[in-house]
Amino acid sequence: MQSLRSRPELKAALAGLFLLCWGLVHLDFWSKHAIVDWPTYERYGIAILHGLVPYRDFAVEYPPGALVVFILPAEFGDYASAFAWEMAVCGVLLVVAVATIRARAGLYVALAPVLAGSLILSRFDLWPALLGVAALGALLRERHRLGWGLLGAGVAAKLWPFVLVPLALVWSYRAGRARAALVGLAVAAVAFVPFALLAPRGLWESVRGQAVRPLQIESLGASLFTTFGHPHVITTHGSQNVAGHGAVGTVFAVLQVTALVAVWIAFARGPATGPRLLRYSAAAVCAFVAFGKVLSPQFLLWLIPLVPLVRGRRGLAATALLTAALLLTQVWFPDSYFDYVGSFRHAGVVLVRDVTLVVLLAVLVWPEPVASHA
Repeated sequence: MQSLRSRPELKAALAGLFLLCWGLVHLDFWSKHAIVDWPTYERYGIAILHGLVPYRDFAVEYPPGALVVFILPAEFGDYASAFAWEMAVCGVLLVVAVATIRARAGLYVALAPVLAGSLILSRFDLWPALLGVAALGALLRERHRLGWGLLGAGVAAKLWPFVLVPLALVWSYRAGRARAALVGLAVAAVAFVPFALLAPRGLWESVRGQAVRPLQIESLGASLFTTFGHPHVITTHGSQNVAGHGAVGTVFAVLQVTALVAVWIAFARGPATGPRLLRYSAAAVCAFVAFGKVLSPQFLLWLIPLVPLVRGRRGLAATALLTAALLLTQVWFPDSYFDYVGSFRHAGVVLVRDVTLVVLLAVLVWPEPVASHA
């Protein structure tokens, strides 16, 4: 009997549900006060089509693997619509990739547009999310070279899939396929090396700029100040940030690294099973998001395809917490975002959302019963 996850009609139905939800978030309820990123992508795409070299002739804040999704819509007259359709395709492919691993998780991802709101229309985060999940799917099917190639492309697209690399190394090493990681390194090199040669300073500043950012106003560290104090807010690095709390930012950077290393070690100390790979992958990304100095709303898109892949009661609890975090985010973003920035309205809600992500991480990494490795 054909399994649910392999039935093409089920995947087609889930893809249709995703497109229906995609259409719904165009309604005023979601999109009336949308805050969009596509104008930045449009500037990059047009500049490249005019022969300018990224990182050398103009600054780019994203890694080279992101450029491919910025260029294609620039070929059309209506960049916003073309980009939205491009992301819709990525979303459909993401639904299929997740459903191939677990059908029920595919259903959750199909609802992603209404869970995330209008921000999903104008951010490119579905692209690296697709690459990351597709990489995990390939690794689970023991297609190590393909998995590592996709993971290398994901890192080149938005860096964060790097948190999956130690987990994938353990997985491939246990299968006797550690050398497949060289494929991922080669794919990442193809994206980075040309710009490292043409514009080493510009590429370095792009990566460095992400590392030295102050506390973004929606991060856990910043929400503590906006809830219990009146911090000074500045606009730098393309976002609104809390100024003058570098030490706190350093503390959270250390927390982030510590949490990630703990997740990697915990996975390495146990059996390399498929359910554990998926659970610790979700945990690694959650740790990166929850304790980061930056927590833009679109970062939750990275978790949407990963958390529902976790099975059992743990998975149900984790998915419920992620859903709560997504809905809490819609309380202030985008409609009341600048009210939050200006007067710290909904600061308590932001803090609760951020704490919810920490609880989500705890649920994902909570020690499992000795007799179980799920």
